[in-house]
Amino acid sequence: MQALFVHGMGRSPISAIPLLWRLKRQNISPSWFFYSVTFQDFPSITQRLQKKIVSIAEKGDYVLIGHSLGGVLIRNALASLPEGTKLPDRVFLLGSPVRASRIATTLRRNVLYRLATRDCGQLLASEERMKNVPPSLIPTTSIVGTRSLFGLSRLFGNEMNDGIVSHSEVTADWISEEIYVPVIHSVLPWNRQVSRLVIERLLPSMH
Repeated sequence: MQALFVHGMGRSPISAIPLLWRLKRQNISPSWFFYSVTFQDFPSITQRLQKKIVSIAEKGDYVLIGHSLGGVLIRNALASLPEGTKLPDRVFLLGSPVRASRIATTLRRNVLYRLATRDCGQLLASEERMKNVPPSLIPTTSIVGTRSLFGLSRLFGNEMNDGIVSHSEVTADWISEEIYVPVIHSVLPWNRQVSRLVIERLLPSMH
């Protein structure tokens, strides 16, 4: 079994080192996909990710794990893979939005935000563009953080959130399984409980 990790906006594969190490200890072959939102737009990142997925699919069974924007990229890439490409056994979304992000919408006109996040930052702030990202048709597990950050009550009100995205921004009827963990958004890929939840769902399919 292989597992491909796609990091979130402004992050890197380093954010998932513990997860990748724990997967390897279970004889799951980990790999990662790197991109930069500052220098690449959403369509070009998607095209590169598709090529990466095709190369992994040629080697056998695999799953995809996306943190935040990484999950959005995964869904977009899966929707237009070349015909005949082997599909993943499962998709894991870690705090990955399925609709426009409140924080991105709030910051969308901020000069620094626009310079740093470019097209992908505007995607996350656009309800129309996010609606155009297809749902996952693969069995999908969404792992949702529930530990907020101090001072964000005005933005999220009483709604459950992980400090970056609220529950309503990460839930959808096409998601097969939704699991809640007391973790803030940025450390979801780093968290031991999240790793355990992923591994628990992979081990039965390996026997």
